[in-house]
Amino acid sequence: MVRVAGAVRPRLARAATAVRPRVARLARAAKPQLARVTRIARDARVTPAKPGGTWWYTAGAATAGLALAAGAVTAAGPWDATGQRTAEREWAVAQDGTGGADHGRGPAADASAGPRPAPSAPAVLTGLGGTATTVKSAPDGKPLAAVLGPLLSDPALGTRHGAAVVDAATGRRLYGDGAGTPLTPASTTKIATAVAVLTALGPDHRLTTRAALEPDTGELVLVGGGDPTLTARRKAGGWASLRTLAVDTAAALKKRGIDHVTLSYDTTLFARPALHPIGVNSNLALVTALAADEGRTDGSTHGPAPRAADPAADATRRFGGFLAEHGITASAPGPSKATGRAETLATVSSPPLSAVVERMLTNSDNDIAEALARQTALATGERADFTGAGKAVRSRLSRLGLPITGAVFKDGSGLNRADKLTPNLLTALLAEAGDPAHPELRPVLTGLPIAGFTGTLTSRHMDGTAGVVRAKTGTLTGVNTLAGTVVDQDGRLLAFAFLASNTTDPYAAQRALDAVATALAGCGCG
Repeated sequence: MVRVAGAVRPRLARAATAVRPRVARLARAAKPQLARVTRIARDARVTPAKPGGTWWYTAGAATAGLALAAGAVTAAGPWDATGQRTAEREWAVAQDGTGGADHGRGPAADASAGPRPAPSAPAVLTGLGGTATTVKSAPDGKPLAAVLGPLLSDPALGTRHGAAVVDAATGRRLYGDGAGTPLTPASTTKIATAVAVLTALGPDHRLTTRAALEPDTGELVLVGGGDPTLTARRKAGGWASLRTLAVDTAAALKKRGIDHVTLSYDTTLFARPALHPIGVNSNLALVTALAADEGRTDGSTHGPAPRAADPAADATRRFGGFLAEHGITASAPGPSKATGRAETLATVSSPPLSAVVERMLTNSDNDIAEALARQTALATGERADFTGAGKAVRSRLSRLGLPITGAVFKDGSGLNRADKLTPNLLTALLAEAGDPAHPELRPVLTGLPIAGFTGTLTSRHMDGTAGVVRAKTGTLTGVNTLAGTVVDQDGRLLAFAFLASNTTDPYAAQRALDAVATALAGCGCG
């Protein structure tokens, strides 16, 4: 933690200087609660897991969670690509005015004019002592059962459900109802995928796409490195750019006196089948080691979209077009495999894996999830297909000592209805991500969508807990899930997982899950 703090201190200092006048009030309001929780964290002990018993984790999770929920609104963290930090800063600044900040995506308003009039929302720090209804603390977790039990019995949540709530500082389970029962997790599967790939490759790992020239043949091979964030857009936004790769490749070819190439593409890093068991679907392209913009053909950046029939061929055709703009004529592309003798002319790499994981979680990106599951397979020595990825994810979680009994991993995205996870495992994954012994897992927490702010929780405000609830959503036909973290009225960071099956109305089920998360945020249920 000291090393991490040292690495980010200059950036934090610059950000804090820029926003200090407006966040001073927030800091004063949060100081007593933060001090109390810090003392609790300092005095806590690490207790090992007992076979068949409760999972225990270090107190550092509490301080990490509070930093996310409160102090981090002033920091320009490394995950701003999705707008998460920007949204938090704007929210905090807006509290000093009578109106809201500019919540649109247009140019920033003139700071000297103050925030433009807009309906204001409850403060980010509600969970640290705000005015939300509080259930008084009492021993043995009985109040929490009394609060959550009736809400989880809502018919909107179907005929089967499972739930678990864990104090992330101590690992003590505060509530469980079918917590050990494997259920279909839908997109909360991505939490497991994120933990697995981060432990396998590390948060600083980058995924590289390269252009390689075969000697004496004039064949130029575009070699896929399994980067699901490779983009052909003019504005790459910090992601690996196919246009940049073409510019650098053209320059390297001209130095060699080459102005015409036979263009090929290599996708052999990933094994077949490339088609997900759900079949052709707008939620996911073919899983291939080479694609630009996830094979999307409508210009979208996330969510369902029409996809190219062959994303690798489509990306290579576009690459050939970019080469032509820089004086290199290329043939129509075809599949190939780069030999060991091929000379790499140019490369582009993704941002660190930490940013890729955050994007996957925030936007519930299925394409990224399947690519990262295969990257986990490669790092673990398994075949890079759906089966091998499932084995690799399970192996990585097992090495962490997590409760994987009953877990089934058929894919990395959660689109496969045969996936099974328990609420116990999901809460254990979240608590592990807050453990100071595993700083490489922090992107799992920072990437979670924020209620009212980012990703799949943007429009789910949860009755005044916007900015306090951070959770991964999951939705399939008849399945609705929610798993994440919340700071309760006692200032504790809680990890929760709510899984519902056999639901009949997805919107009613979402509202019911949101009501449970809202109650948890407003609870002081010791």
